[in-house]
Amino acid sequence: MQALSITFCNCALLVRRNSVGNRNRVNLSFISSSSSSSSAPTLICRSKSKSQTDSLRVLEWDKLCDVVASFARTSLGRQATKKKLWSLDQSFDESLKLLEETEAAIKMLDHGSFCLDLSSIQISLVEWGIRNAKRKMSLRADQALEVASLLRFFDNLQLDLKAAIKQDGDWYKRFMPLSEMIMLPVINRSFIKLVEQVIDVDGKIKDSASSELRLSRERVQTVERKLQQLLEAIVRSQKANESVMVVAEIDGRWCIQTSSSQLTSVDGLLLSSGSGGGTASEPIAAVSMNDELQSARASVAKAEAEILSMLTAKMQMDLDQIDDVMKYSIQLDVINARATYSRAYGASHPDIYLPPEDGVDSESLSAGEPSPANNFSGEESLPRKEWLLYLPRCYHPLLLHQHKKRIRKKQEAVKYHKTADTVSGAPPVPADFQIAKGTRVLVITGPNTGGKTICLKSVGLAAMMAKSGLYVLASESARLPWFDNIYADIGDEQSLLQSLSTFSGHLKQISEIISHSTSRSLVLLDEVGAGTNPLEGAALGMAILESFAESGSLLTMATTHHGELKMLKYSNSAFENACMEFDDLNLKPTFKILWGVPGRSNAINIAERLGLPCDIINSARELYGSASAEINEVILDMERYKQDYQRLLNESRRYIRISRELHENLLTAEKNINNHATRERLKMRQELTQAGSMARSTLRRTLQQFRVSAAQSSRSKVATQLKTTKDGDNATPSPSMVARRPVSEDSAQKGNTKLPEIGDSVFVSSLGKKVTVLKVEQSKKEILVQVGIMKMKVKLADVVA
Repeated sequence: MQALSITFCNCALLVRRNSVGNRNRVNLSFISSSSSSSSAPTLICRSKSKSQTDSLRVLEWDKLCDVVASFARTSLGRQATKKKLWSLDQSFDESLKLLEETEAAIKMLDHGSFCLDLSSIQISLVEWGIRNAKRKMSLRADQALEVASLLRFFDNLQLDLKAAIKQDGDWYKRFMPLSEMIMLPVINRSFIKLVEQVIDVDGKIKDSASSELRLSRERVQTVERKLQQLLEAIVRSQKANESVMVVAEIDGRWCIQTSSSQLTSVDGLLLSSGSGGGTASEPIAAVSMNDELQSARASVAKAEAEILSMLTAKMQMDLDQIDDVMKYSIQLDVINARATYSRAYGASHPDIYLPPEDGVDSESLSAGEPSPANNFSGEESLPRKEWLLYLPRCYHPLLLHQHKKRIRKKQEAVKYHKTADTVSGAPPVPADFQIAKGTRVLVITGPNTGGKTICLKSVGLAAMMAKSGLYVLASESARLPWFDNIYADIGDEQSLLQSLSTFSGHLKQISEIISHSTSRSLVLLDEVGAGTNPLEGAALGMAILESFAESGSLLTMATTHHGELKMLKYSNSAFENACMEFDDLNLKPTFKILWGVPGRSNAINIAERLGLPCDIINSARELYGSASAEINEVILDMERYKQDYQRLLNESRRYIRISRELHENLLTAEKNINNHATRERLKMRQELTQAGSMARSTLRRTLQQFRVSAAQSSRSKVATQLKTTKDGDNATPSPSMVARRPVSEDSAQKGNTKLPEIGDSVFVSSLGKKVTVLKVEQSKKEILVQVGIMKMKVKLADVVA
């Protein structure tokens, strides 16, 4: 079915060239322009068919729209949220985009650095200010202040986004498409500063806005002070008067007001006579000063008007940009409402997909083909993509909202010590919906008040939530098709005005649904075939469901009490059975679904437990027949097997969840250990490098000092020897002088002195100590020696034999 077309008052898509960046810009399409006659956006859409309107009404979609809209922070945002949700005219691509917007807003809220709350801004004043500027009318001070506040809000949002992107460039992609929407407008910061300079936080024009305004206001204060002093003096002079006289301001003029209707002795002009018998008169002495006060006030008004005209002219220069900022802000408020609702109720991102046009997947079986696998929709062995609809732990959103509301009310009562109803009500029970591909009709049976209708509404609301960009109240793995329309026939459609009985009302609604539904529609039928003769009703119900199975809709879910409808599964694989579980011991429904099991009759057993006479019970069982009783026993065994299977399945899921948590903990621990080891290795490497650098520096410094001291010692010894030689030329040289002669290459060639060999211990004069020879390099006239733990090269000339 084609999506409903929408036309907006004075809000056609305008594509214009942006003055900064020279790129095309598109106005938002669902928000009214500021020139519309109403403060609320006007939405004109193609009227829905009666079946569509009735379906939304019985599913209570309007109530859910109100709940989601309450999370918007502005009045225009709430109106836009409600209208957009109610339209349900999105295409598949639009639904995907809406979900992307909601996901991006949730990521922004989880990031913690972004504020999408517009509650501090009166957006209606912004709209009126833009409207006045477009009409060449002067702004009011409070309107200019709210416009500047909105621009400041958007500017701060852009700065926060830039800061996040600076820390991690991937945030821009993660926040798409909101990041593009936020960065698109160009904010005029000079206008913001100008408004903040001339208008205070209370929306009043500051005295410092202009010298004329300051002087005029001072003049007003001076004249008012003189008037009050004059009138108070007149009142004091009239103490003999019995009536009570007070100084008051009436219609902008200061006067004396009396409590009685008697005229006073004060000469003046009678301004008014109150209903209580009092009078107000303006003394003659105060007339000129009151006239002066009016003149001063007119000067103030003129100065304020000039300032507001200046602000209006400045705003008109960037009016298109400011108009876009307002529209983007309202759209952000709508998106934030969807995101805040989804976070508040623990909803999850639905995986929606587009079903084929004919409603039959090429990989799935046709409706008439038998398939054993198709008859076990509850089997967890199927991959998630093999489900037509998969909503584990799905809540009814309105029931969950009521429960949370009761809890909040009780908490507030405890907080403020108020008496409240102590019964907060049991929490709603989630249901698991697992419908395999190839299933076209699901038949749900079970006792009254067992939760069958709630199941239909839960699926219908979940489909509409996903289509309109809301998260669904199910677990993380939710998957469902995109439905072009959701039709429902639920409740008592009796109409006295149209002379329709309950049965006729249902048939009329079903007829409307058949004529409008497509192969991508969801159809929800409550108590199909009820309200008439059971045999005829069952036959009619079977024919209706078979019609929907052939080509009537993508998925039809029907509740019934007719046993004949349970048998359709065993002759047509397009059908699937499910029943609502019933606790035989406590005679209460558990509100849980058993898949693949037809519901059994509990009426006779319940009557027996409630104490109905035994002869009546026995007679009823005889009339019911032994064959039917045996069928009930078979169904009971199936339910027990199903319950055991579900219990084991839940237990295995719990073990799998625990195993996954342990595995994640082990991976986290391994990652932490590796990171710690890496840090320790890096730290040790840095310490070793630093210690090596310090050691090399110390060794170089010590070696340099050692060489200097050795050279000084060698020079002093040579000087001593020369002095001894001069003192006694005939003296016999000492053994040490003879033994320690420098070794040179010439002397070694002449045979006078032998070159040192590897392993010899020789004395090096430059070091002043004996060293061990490691290598002799005669061509370079040097040798490699070892001094303690160090190895170094010395010249042969420094070696003393």
